[in-house]
Order: sequence, then structure tokens, then C-alpha cells
Amino acid sequence: MKISHIWGLFLRYYFTLLTSYDRLTDMFFWPVIDLIMWGLTSRYLVSGAGLDNKYILALLGGILLWIFPWRGQYEIAVNLLEDLWNRNLINIFATPVKFSEWLVTLLLIGVFKALISFGFATLVAYILYATNIYTLGINLIPWAGLLILFGWVFGLLVCSIILRYGTKIQTLAWTSIYIISPFIGVYYPVTQLPQWGQVIAKYTPASYVFDAMRHTVAGDVVPVTELIFPTILCVIYFTFALINIQKSYKHILKRGLISVQ
Repeated sequence: MKISHIWGLFLRYYFTLLTSYDRLTDMFFWPVIDLIMWGLTSRYLVSGAGLDNKYILALLGGILLWIFPWRGQYEIAVNLLEDLWNRNLINIFATPVKFSEWLVTLLLIGVFKALISFGFATLVAYILYATNIYTLGINLIPWAGLLILFGWVFGLLVCSIILRYGTKIQTLAWTSIYIISPFIGVYYPVTQLPQWGQVIAKYTPASYVFDAMRHTVAGDVVPVTELIFPTILCVIYFTFALINIQKSYKHILKRGLISVQ
């Protein structure tokens, strides 16, 4: 892979973003809506039920951290779809750009937009509710890293399916990661799930991050070593997703790239 190719593709998606007002709005609109709805809900529960203010931080922390897996998955899948809608995928691979370089660029643009959305959302949370998630400290770095990797897994899997079956199943780009969200425990502990749901959560790496966040908010010390098992799981899933999308790419090369447009 060549850095110049990756940088060139990154700039292409970056300048496309600057001229796409719907994509720019999307980066800020949904995090703000979630913060308003769930933030007011948590304040109502705290004032009405006499709960501790830590419940607000726990709930808003879940919303803020959810940005990482959501963006990680969303950007990969939607950028692929935009290339398909614009019939631009053939143009990209008619250049010396390799499939791996294109893929790395999609991963990086997802991280870039996730950091922007997260930074903006944390500012909104502080202005509206005087809630500062950065009080959770350096733990945010490994949590964010694991959540982004988890989002990449879904993004790559969705892309591999779209490459094989075309845009007729493009709805997966917006909905796929929400299928697993009930077992992640974004807004509640996974212990509230039925037994079979807790089994699924055990093998869902993101659930460990949100659980660690809630324990940290409660004042408990959660060692970073607790993330070793979910990280191993994520790496295994990510490897599987990479193999799967590579197979899908080879499959469409045999049929012709034009067939997936």
C-alpha cells in the first residue's frame, strides 16, 4: 500500500464531505437529538425518583460512546453506497489504487468523523447538562479504540454483502449495527437482559466497554486488563470480516464491477 494513494482518497472523501450538506448535518444532528431526548429523560428520573446525578453521566456516557461504533460502521457502508450510486467504483479501481488502500481510507474517514461527532457531542452535553465525560480519564482511549474496531466489523460485513448482492439491500448500511445494540447495553446493564440475551452479550465486545463505563462512573476501578477478552474477540471478528469482504471483491471482479452498480 502507498500512503500517497490513501491520502489522495482521503482528501477525495473529505472534500466531498465539505460540499455535502446532508452528510455534514448528519454528523451533528443525531447526536444532539439523542442527547436532548435521553438527557431530559435522565434528568426527569434523577429529580423525580431521587436518583444520584451519576445516572445522568452514565446514560449520556453511553450515548456519547455509541458514536464510535455507529460512525465506524456507518461511514464504511455509506461511502461504498455513494460510490455505487454515483457509478464511481469503476473509476476508482481503474486507477493504480488497490482494494486494500481504498478499504483503509474508508476505515480512516470513519475514525475522522467519529472524533468530530464525539467532540461536538461532548461539548453539547457539557453546555446542556454540565456533564463532562472527560472526567472518566484516559480510559476513554482504549474504550473508543475497541468500539471503533467493533464498528469496523459491522461496516466491512455490510460492505461485503452489498458487493455481492448490490444496492437492493442498502438498508443494512443504516440498520445493521442496531440489530446488535440491545445486547450491547448502551442505556442499561446487560444483566437486565434475559439469560439467552446475556449469553449473546458475553460474545459482543462492545458490551464490555459500556459495562466498564458504568462501573467507572459509579466509582469502581475497572482495570484495562478487563478489555483483553473483548479485544481478542474483536480482532477475530475483524479478521473474519476482512476475509469476507476480500472474497466478495474477488467475486464481483469475476462478474465485472459494472454488475454491482
